[in-house]
Amino acid sequence: MLTAWLPFEWIVAIRFLREGRLQTVFIIAGVAIGVGVIVFMSALLSGLQSNFIKRVLSAQAHIQLLPPQEVTRPLRPVVISANTEVEGAIIQPPLQRIKSIDQWQAVATQIRAMPDVLVVSPVAGGSALVVRGSVSHAITVSGIEPDLYYRIVDINDKIVRGKSSILGTEILIGTELASDLGVDVGDKLLISTASGATSTLTISGIFDLGNKGANQRNTFIALHTAQSLLGLPGGVSSLEVTVRDVYAAEVIAQQITAATGVEADSWIKTSAQFFAAVSAQTTANTAIRFFVGLSVAFGIASVLVVVVVQKSREIGILRAMGISQGQILRVFLLQGGVLGLGGAVAGCAIGAMALVLWQRYARNADGTALFPLQFDPALFITALLLATMTGLLAAFAPALRAARLDPVVAIGG
Repeated sequence: MLTAWLPFEWIVAIRFLREGRLQTVFIIAGVAIGVGVIVFMSALLSGLQSNFIKRVLSAQAHIQLLPPQEVTRPLRPVVISANTEVEGAIIQPPLQRIKSIDQWQAVATQIRAMPDVLVVSPVAGGSALVVRGSVSHAITVSGIEPDLYYRIVDINDKIVRGKSSILGTEILIGTELASDLGVDVGDKLLISTASGATSTLTISGIFDLGNKGANQRNTFIALHTAQSLLGLPGGVSSLEVTVRDVYAAEVIAQQITAATGVEADSWIKTSAQFFAAVSAQTTANTAIRFFVGLSVAFGIASVLVVVVVQKSREIGILRAMGISQGQILRVFLLQGGVLGLGGAVAGCAIGAMALVLWQRYARNADGTALFPLQFDPALFITALLLATMTGLLAAFAPALRAARLDPVVAIGG
């Protein structure tokens, strides 16, 4: 029984909804299904994207600063004689050698001062050859400062044997390289470079980056050891940078280039195809949510239009009794809001249940979850607010039509 303290508009709105129980139940069910689909799809695609980006960026920096590339140039200026004969110009090819970033300490300090930057780590990297008995293997040597670099790539979490710390003559290698060479923690490796420099290093740990090629190719040693081995005394071949917002990496890279003059490449630029796929997925998700929301709005509007037609006589009587157009308008807006909110509450419950079932039954072959899903309260609150707003907006046109009904015409039918 309706209490006396309810405003008049609420009493009439609830009465109209109760009289059309079947319509009310069907439209709330329709809104619930739409909201449930939006909640489920949004959480699923958000978890999928986060998992993809985490896998891609867990083994690389968001931005990489590199020294300028050497370009092909004429050895001497072209000279044209009186009979227009061109003198033979000799083109000097670029030198294939590892270069250091000029004044990299000052550049790193300048980048660290930027508010969107989290970590800046120097790396001295280059190609080398690892020799074990009669077996040799081409590798990429990365000289790092573990305290900084492990905040970009968490090697501690990827170590499968040994330790992650690197001292002067120690080296970390991947599982595939260890298998190819038949070595384990504590064994020694002879590393040689194209310049003829050699060094004998002890394996302190074996890691798994989750990629066979990376495990065959990548090795990590101390920064000063790499500088000595690669002929970069005091220099670094790159600066690795992580930022707070991975999607803003390209903008920040352009800001770094403009501020320092050093070429900066973001993961968005170097992994353009992957980023395009992520963007396409986001666009598809947005389109799905838009059209589902549109169908919900049209559903609510169509039901309220029918209610206006069915209740024309009652509306005319109310108007003849002195009820204002504003009160009639509010009666139908309240119906739209109640339908949207009621459907949203049921839809959030349906979406949450679908996510729980997905997490429980969608599994990898080894029984682990396909990818982690997060129940973000903001998603459910946003769904409730948007569905309620959609109900109010969808009800506006029918409410306006009801408010403008002529009492004489409405009562006369």
